[in-house]
Amino acid sequence: MSGKEEWTEIITPRTAWFDLRLQELWQYRDLIILFVKRDFVTVYKQTILGPLWHLIQPVMTTLVFTVVFANIAQIPTDGQPAFLFYLCGTTLWGYFAQCFTRTSSTFLANAGIFGKVYFPRMTVPVSVVISSLFSLGVQMLLFTVVYVLFWLNGTPLRPSWWLLCVPFLVIQMAVLGLSLGIIVSSLTTKYRDLTFLIGFGVQLLMYASPVIYPLSIISPKYQFILSLNPVTPILEVFRFAFFGTGTFNAAVLSWSFGLTFFLFLIGLALFHRVEKTFMDTI
Repeated sequence: MSGKEEWTEIITPRTAWFDLRLQELWQYRDLIILFVKRDFVTVYKQTILGPLWHLIQPVMTTLVFTVVFANIAQIPTDGQPAFLFYLCGTTLWGYFAQCFTRTSSTFLANAGIFGKVYFPRMTVPVSVVISSLFSLGVQMLLFTVVYVLFWLNGTPLRPSWWLLCVPFLVIQMAVLGLSLGIIVSSLTTKYRDLTFLIGFGVQLLMYASPVIYPLSIISPKYQFILSLNPVTPILEVFRFAFFGTGTFNAAVLSWSFGLTFFLFLIGLALFHRVEKTFMDTI
């Protein structure tokens, strides 16, 4: 047979730090959907309550926070009902924590399949972020129902036009969790000790974020320090959108957005740099 062969796919190594080839994610969108379905099945297979765990976990966490921090420690909640205040914070924070922790083990958890066939490795953490949206959607529905019940019961809630920005806050939280996750995942290929620090680090970050307390009760000096945490402005704006109370400004929110974008670029560059040689180190 004569004639020049034509290849439909040519795989070449990445040589530059920012040779990201993000267009491959769209080309492999069917694979991302397959990974999303896989995540959903593996989480709920052989469970009795299934998706109800998405409701049980935030409700139990919120009840514990209400008893410990509102009733025992008597931490103010900006004049909002304690249960509603904590449910609001844990809903968005839970999505970030899930994206962060699950993407942080991308290379170690998928080493077997990565070593057998080529596909863009970024499809795995992206699928985690998408599949976690289901959990967020269920919990947002729960929060909305509780919010409406409190409002019908006469609680003075003041939702603002920032509600229109809630989808953008969710996207930013997803990108932030993805960015930190792939950075840690890239580092764990050489430094396995980081895997033991993920859970502890997420807990520390939660206490450094206004999840169990409003930023307004912190002195201005420490408000500035806590605002350096990119999660802080997102949570404050999220609460302000529903309650009309909170402490944030455009400058701090812009800082959070800029830092998120910077971490995203660093995470992508490091992830694609490590994926070329990680099989030699795992």
